[in-house]
Amino acid sequence: MPRQRDVEAQRELLSNAVWQVLAEAGLPGLTLRAVAERAGCTTGLVLHTFPTKKALLLHARDLLYERTAIRADAAEAAAVDAPAALRAVLGCAIDLPHGHHEESSVWVGFLAAALADDDLAQRHRAANHSFLARVRRLIAACRPEWTDDRLELTTKSLVALVEGLNVLAAADPRGYPARLQEDALAKALQDVVSGNTG
Repeated sequence: MPRQRDVEAQRELLSNAVWQVLAEAGLPGLTLRAVAERAGCTTGLVLHTFPTKKALLLHARDLLYERTAIRADAAEAAAVDAPAALRAVLGCAIDLPHGHHEESSVWVGFLAAALADDDLAQRHRAANHSFLARVRRLIAACRPEWTDDRLELTTKSLVALVEGLNVLAAADPRGYPARLQEDALAKALQDVVSGNTG
C-alpha cells in the first residue's frame, strides 16, 4: 500500500510539472528534460510515466478538461435558472476575469500541437464536443422554441467567442482585458437570455 501511495504522489508531482512547463514555456518548451527539472527528478523517471512528448501533451489536455468540467459543473449547479447557468458556464470559460490565464496558455499549446497530430486533434475534438453539448443544452433550456439550426449556430458562435477570447487574451492580455471579455460575452448572450424571439 505505501508503494501505491508513492506512485500516486510521484505521478501528481510529474503532472503538476507538465502543467507548469506547458503554461510557462509553451509548446516549444515542453520537453522531458524541462519536466524533470521542474519536478526535481531524472528524465528517466519522467519517461517511466510519460514516454513521449505526445503523452505529456495528452496528459496536460486531460488535466485541462477535468479542471474546466469541474468548474462548469459547479457553475451550472449554483445557478438559479437556465439563463443564469448559461451565463455562468460561458463566463467561467473566458480567461482573465477568472484568473485562468495559465489554463488558456496550456489550451493554446495543446491546440498548436493538435494541428499536426491526429491523436491530439481527436482528443481536442472530443473535449470540444462535450463543451458544445453542454452549451447547446443550456441554450435549448433558455429558448425551447428555437430550431435545431438556430441552436447549433448560436451554440457554435458562443463557444467560438469564448475560446477565441481565450486564445487572444493568452497572447495579448492588455488588448483583451477582463472588462472587454465580459462585455463581449454579455452582448453575445442578449438574444438568448432576453425575451426577444428575433
